[in-house]
Amino acid sequence: MGEPGFPSEFLWRNERYQVQEIIERWKEAGPCRNGSSEQYLHKHWYLIKTTQNQIMKIYFERQPRSGQNPKARWWLYTLTSPAPGNAPGNA
Repeated sequence: MGEPGFPSEFLWRNERYQVQEIIERWKEAGPCRNGSSEQYLHKHWYLIKTTQNQIMKIYFERQPRSGQNPKARWWLYTLTSPAPGNAPGNA
């Protein structure tokens, strides 16, 4: 329902990340950029956990950024690495 197709994996800084779980999702709306008084949906936000046990906040921009590749719509906002004792393989 109006949400972008969510990737099961992605590449960031030449490393492949697989999405294990969507922890939370929300939307960001704001005023129309053309001066109308209507509210416009700007971003879809996701808090995810990867198979590498990292927590990432990513978002999808509804409109591409000016001067950028129009297909570049997904962005990594924050990345939290697991605590040393919680790394995959440590039980």
